[in-house]
Amino acid sequence: MDRHIEREKSMICLYQGLLTNRDLSGIVEDIYLVPLKEVSDFSKTLIFNSYENRERYIGYINNVLDEWTFDRLGFIEQAILLMACTEFDNKIAETPVIINEAILLAKKYGDDNAYKLINGVLDRL
Repeated sequence: MDRHIEREKSMICLYQGLLTNRDLSGIVEDIYLVPLKEVSDFSKTLIFNSYENRERYIGYINNVLDEWTFDRLGFIEQAILLMACTEFDNKIAETPVIINEAILLAKKYGDDNAYKLINGVLDRL
């Protein structure tokens, strides 16, 4: 599975976790259709690290949001931003790749202008 598809599936898992507060392990197995141990380390890092460090990442994001707060964003946008923070934090990819992937996810799953918000926030992080 290529990294873009893994990011997409990871974003869906994180989105569902944020939305439902369900156990992430179960969500991951439902989305990936394999036992958790068969999911790549890359995907598990994106999902679990984003969730475990969300309070710290939310602080970073809130510092760059103008007249907005993280909790006012949609769950899709929240999931995308948290995953990007995980990638920045763990130096998983180069900054332009992280931002581009986040924009692609926002264009596919977010509101019409969500990609602009994602781009603006990530440019300032």
